[in-house]
Amino acid sequence: MTKLRAISLYTGAGGLDLGFEAAGFETAVALEIDARCVATLRANRSWSVIDRDISLVSTAELLDAGDLAVGEADVLIGGPPCQPFSKSGFWAHGEARRLEDPRAGTLAAYMRVLEEAFPRAFLLENVEGLGFRGKDEGLELIRTALQRINAAHGSRYTASIAVLNAADYGVPQLRRRLFVIGARDGATFEFPMATHVDPALADPADNRPRYRTAWDAIHDIEPDDPSLEPKGKWARLLPSIPEGQNYLWHTERGGGEPLFGWRRRYWSFLLKLAKAQPAWTLQAQPGPATGPFHWSSRRLSTREMARLQTFPDDFSVIGNVADAQRQIGNAVPSLLAEALARAIARQLLNAPIREDELALSLPPAPPLPDPELTTKVPRAYLALRGDHDAHPGTGKGYRAEARGKAKSPRPEPRAAEPKTVSGFSRARRHSGSGIPKL
Repeated sequence: MTKLRAISLYTGAGGLDLGFEAAGFETAVALEIDARCVATLRANRSWSVIDRDISLVSTAELLDAGDLAVGEADVLIGGPPCQPFSKSGFWAHGEARRLEDPRAGTLAAYMRVLEEAFPRAFLLENVEGLGFRGKDEGLELIRTALQRINAAHGSRYTASIAVLNAADYGVPQLRRRLFVIGARDGATFEFPMATHVDPALADPADNRPRYRTAWDAIHDIEPDDPSLEPKGKWARLLPSIPEGQNYLWHTERGGGEPLFGWRRRYWSFLLKLAKAQPAWTLQAQPGPATGPFHWSSRRLSTREMARLQTFPDDFSVIGNVADAQRQIGNAVPSLLAEALARAIARQLLNAPIREDELALSLPPAPPLPDPELTTKVPRAYLALRGDHDAHPGTGKGYRAEARGKAKSPRPEPRAAEPKTVSGFSRARRHSGSGIPKL
């Protein structure tokens, strides 16, 4: 049977592509500017890879590299960089720059290729923030572009939009992403039903499998790599936090010592995996105290991160652990991509698709062991014990406070008064808050 052919934009390390591959597609051409990602793609697959900025690559060049004619590609896939719409911006600043961010031009570039390559279907992936109510300029850009394309070319591209949690489809990771999927002929796309359920919320009569866990994914991996030991000022505090907990354990509302203010840090600060739960979202560029960490109080290895993203085991990520984390953390979980690819093939492309278990599903795991034991808080951290203010709300934390003062016009000081900035020293003390950069 002839394989369905995909054009892949912003390919990264290939998370989407690997899922589509498992569903019977082949990547005819991929476009990726990051040199490490390009090295990973070329080391693992024989796809045609263009390693330049999308703004410098014509659609004609893409089609030629993929040996495709206009209208011949079965699907266009890709996830334009997410920084302009990331909710990390909301945490740090109370807002994200969104379409004002120059990087948001990647959305327009995707739509340009869609119009000029004219594929039978498309999938666009992005962060959940792209569709936040009242801040959906990105989605409006997509809708407007589709209307213009349809008017100019007689197509009937539609946009089915949903935010999906990867754990609902058997991925051992809680990871919410927004997907926009449509077909050239106007066929309606219905997102596949969740195959797994959260055991904490499941109806007893629901016979679907419960969420897959971190233990299911990485129980058999025991890396011997000294570079995975945590580093930085908080490294020795990590063993005192129970698995499945984060720094909130050491607040007045937790079960440990009152070392931090409630919600004064980003959620991933000192966050540890729990064997009995899915992993939390893997970060692409974590600070030294940003998790999720392994339940044994170390960083995750490359293979463990790849498992949590459901990359196939025969796929190797090029570079050191930090390089791998950036590549894998930015990827779409391949198992989720496989579920969507099968649905696209079946519903929009009328292709015969097997109804058996997804190829990238995790195999059964051995019985779950007991949680890891914790240690006492090292004496060096006990000096932090005391009363700490809780976080006052989005965009009102220490960083926002310091930034607001820096932006305020400074009045001319009176000659006898010293120049002071109230709260500056406190803002500096908390500058390493572990906020990840997406």
